[in-house]
Amino acid sequence: MSTTTKQRLLEVRNLEVTYASGAAAVRGVDLSLDAGQKLGIAGESGCGKSTLALALLRLLPAGTRTSGEILLDGEDVLRMKWGRVRAVRWAGASIVFQGAMHSLNAVHRIGDQIAEPILLHRKATPAGAKKKTGELLEHVGLPAARADAYPHELSGGQRQRVMIAMALACDPRLVIADEPTTALDVMIQAQILRLIEQLVSEQELGLVMISHDLAVLADTCDRLAVMYAGRVVEEGPARQVYDDARHPYGKALSAAFPRIGDTASRFAPRGLPGDPPDPSALPTGCTFHPRCAVALDACVTQDQALRDAGTGRWAACVHVGAPAAPTAPEATGEAEEARSSTS
Repeated sequence: MSTTTKQRLLEVRNLEVTYASGAAAVRGVDLSLDAGQKLGIAGESGCGKSTLALALLRLLPAGTRTSGEILLDGEDVLRMKWGRVRAVRWAGASIVFQGAMHSLNAVHRIGDQIAEPILLHRKATPAGAKKKTGELLEHVGLPAARADAYPHELSGGQRQRVMIAMALACDPRLVIADEPTTALDVMIQAQILRLIEQLVSEQELGLVMISHDLAVLADTCDRLAVMYAGRVVEEGPARQVYDDARHPYGKALSAAFPRIGDTASRFAPRGLPGDPPDPSALPTGCTFHPRCAVALDACVTQDQALRDAGTGRWAACVHVGAPAAPTAPEATGEAEEARSSTS
């Protein structure tokens, strides 16, 4: 009996991105996503999150070198001809950038901006595009009449809803959200996140959501990948990674956010000293070792690949899967006695 394997919506294989300056922004990243799934990508500024997002739709600046594979419905984005890339953008995959005011054109009405990709990619009539625009606005919680508004006439949350409406204009199968709620207050942020979750569920979209906020990703996404110095250093179920990170960097990111009801974390939040390394001058060995409190001598010279860290979990750390050595004096003494008795 023959069996068929379900094709992934998105599969990233050994992706490398190097800027013209020589900075290695993404190094050997492997990720996958099915329709209806939500993948979160976390990390500090400079860890390669936004570069990865831009690479998925070939939006990187000229002179950037890329290698590996980005398979969207089985088709490699990196090897598409430009005409095919233009067709895939908006219709196959779309992106929601952070800071809607920087992405929207200040001198055009929002309805015209939403209608533009519909006219271009769907070959709709002006009347059909206008109707679709009104439907999209209402779908994201705005009256259709707001299509005549200019961006400056809308609040931050409303502008972000417009960006989401634009991303959905051509019914893409994949939506990439690059820090879509960073500039919003907590209440509006919660509304936008609920809207995104609802749309993914209703339309069976795939969502790649990028943020520095692990708490947001843990509440929104199914799986979470933590990036550091251009690599994925931990991946697994989002809530498990947030509550019980296996990589020291994941632990530090999680500990940086106070937990509601946890007095210890509220009054003594733990930070992480230093900054991510310069992508053009990466340290040897594990790139996190200069900031790691539990680094070993091997970490300075030996790079660490992802290891099995439990069911559906991986972490790139020498401590993952390694046997725990006794540290208490009593344990050491007992071990010495045991060895003496057998000699």
